[in-house]
Amino acid sequence: MKRLFYLVDHIDHVQDISDDLHARGVSDWRFHVVSKDEAGLYTHRLHRASVFDRTDLARYVERGMLIGLVLGLSFILPMALYSGLGWPTIAWVGLSVFAVMAGGWLGGFGGISAENYRIRRFHDAIEAGKYLVMVDVPKKFAEEVEQEMLEHHPEALLKAEGSSFNNPFASADGRVHLV
Repeated sequence: MKRLFYLVDHIDHVQDISDDLHARGVSDWRFHVVSKDEAGLYTHRLHRASVFDRTDLARYVERGMLIGLVLGLSFILPMALYSGLGWPTIAWVGLSVFAVMAGGWLGGFGGISAENYRIRRFHDAIEAGKYLVMVDVPKKFAEEVEQEMLEHHPEALLKAEGSSFNNPFASADGRVHLV
């Protein structure tokens, strides 16, 4: 899936975009709006972005689980193999699962308070009263949707394209840095 990011000035334009996309077959689950005007989104019955779209919760949980897995493999596996403790295998597996889950739980605390890395670059525009419209479309239809938006809604400015899937390795700027 490809995610298209549009900035729109007025909620009435967002409503028109929503109606056109729904007529084209795009469901509410593939159409998200981020705005500081939550009441306006509610009264216009627009699908506001979920907590997973607005915060980095999912990405931080994934990171925490990966850290828990690394710790489990680094400490629990050697203990299970070389410690001489007579614990049954299921106890070691349970301890490893606990490490992974605890890492995800602890990571969630950081993620719920952090703005999503994909929408962070639009923070100032959203605070200035603009509406960020995110549309998820299959890659093969992305060009058609872009063209339709350009023809029917020139007031919606395409600002970015990206994936609708989280990348736990992405840095704050949204890119993966190996060094």
